[in-house]
Amino acid sequence: MDHIDFFAIGDIVTEPFIRLKDAEVHCQINNEDCTICMRWGDKIPYESATVCAAVGNASNAAVAAARLGLASALRAYVGDDQYGPECLAVLKQEKVLTDYMVTEPGKHTNYHYVLWYLDNRTILVKHEEFSYTVPELPAAPKWIYLSSLAANSLPYHEAMIEWLKKYPESKLAFQPGTFQMKLGVAALRPIYERTDFFVCNKEEAERILEKPVGSDIQELLTSLKALGPKIVVITDDKRGSYAVDEAGKMLHVPRYPDPRPPFEITGAGDALASSTASALALGKPLDEALRWGSANASAVLQEIGAQKGLLDRATLEQHVINPPAAWEITSL
Repeated sequence: MDHIDFFAIGDIVTEPFIRLKDAEVHCQINNEDCTICMRWGDKIPYESATVCAAVGNASNAAVAAARLGLASALRAYVGDDQYGPECLAVLKQEKVLTDYMVTEPGKHTNYHYVLWYLDNRTILVKHEEFSYTVPELPAAPKWIYLSSLAANSLPYHEAMIEWLKKYPESKLAFQPGTFQMKLGVAALRPIYERTDFFVCNKEEAERILEKPVGSDIQELLTSLKALGPKIVVITDDKRGSYAVDEAGKMLHVPRYPDPRPPFEITGAGDALASSTASALALGKPLDEALRWGSANASAVLQEIGAQKGLLDRATLEQHVINPPAAWEITSL
């Protein structure tokens, strides 16, 4: 590549999806705060296991961008075990540039377990603590996409704040992961202030802002934008997504009207976030970019894992142009 359109930064992981068939789900009266239960001290049969390599928020974003025709690269770390080369092979197959990937001796590649039951899943996660360093790039990427990193990554973020100053012309997309949210707004304030496109789900927005569950969506959009991002998108499950643009205009994009029920939900949020960012990188206006994100998220819901359902540009554009039912964006 003589240029990079989309440079993703974050952890990469291999995930086996274990489809359970002998379990129970127990919820509170509001159908929230649910737990999954299995028999203690027994051998429990499962239906299937599907291994998905080279996934994780940033890797999913890099693959989504590549399938949409962008020159895409990833900065992530793998160990010198059997899973590291498997992740690199998947990225190369997806035409994601791997020149900035790091194989760290003596470390294990991140390996999570997805317990998939009915229409939802619980993920058992363990992030390896890599020796993160910022990459040296030959030229400024068009967009930089920052997402989930491990708990030891605060020094990496601090180095990244200085590193971003080298590329003032690069747009920054920020999709925070669990540990980035735990670090808190104060620790990452320069990143929030530098962000051009910010995306999270409603529960995450409430957590970041320390707001109560059930907070007003417009208040959440306004409060997140006040932290510095130019564009903010909040996803809200079946209610679709909400956005506020640079001028302060708020939009609601309903979920893509696919009549089929979701098959497996992992990666839908990543698809929406990265496809919207990719569309913005291609010069699309925000309302059209949000349609791209919604349509690609819907496609991911029909496959196992975060990447199999991701669409190429021509197919995605057809989905956007010809939805199966009415699909109107409205102003808030």
